[in-house]
Amino acid sequence: MDGPVLRQLRVNGRAYEPPADPRVSLLDFLRDHLRLTGTKNACDQGACGACTILADGQRVYACLLLAVQCEGMDIVTVEDLVEDELGARVQDAFVRYDAMQCGYCTPGQICSVVGLLAEWRDGVPSAATPDLTAPLDRLTGAELGERMAGNLCRCGAYHHIAAAIREVAGT
Repeated sequence: MDGPVLRQLRVNGRAYEPPADPRVSLLDFLRDHLRLTGTKNACDQGACGACTILADGQRVYACLLLAVQCEGMDIVTVEDLVEDELGARVQDAFVRYDAMQCGYCTPGQICSVVGLLAEWRDGVPSAATPDLTAPLDRLTGAELGERMAGNLCRCGAYHHIAAAIREVAGT
């Protein structure tokens, strides 16, 4: 006879038991259960990107996922990115370029940038990629704007954010 199935969520390299209530969003699980408050709750409908985290390396909105949907995934929040070489470089660039203004959207922006740069370096095209057969050698304004379109900044620090991304990307 088989034993019970071990359910777990991996968040920032540590294993956690998912919430007993299957209706708990990943956002609420991170903030209320694990006290990882860097992931922000703003719209609760996937419209602003304040809750952007990385799930198996992909950018996702934590407000749109149930915690139980993420069993077996590797979840990374902004709290863990300080230990990541790329995440630390992005955070340093945000500070240098004053890309955080009020700071509320910054954790989601940083997670999104880390995911964006990984996609770009892996050659994943976006809707703004002009030639799908050519290598992605530089982040154009259109490319950068399209890739970051899911993350809003109410302070309007977009030029600063773009400058920070360009520095880290080396373009």
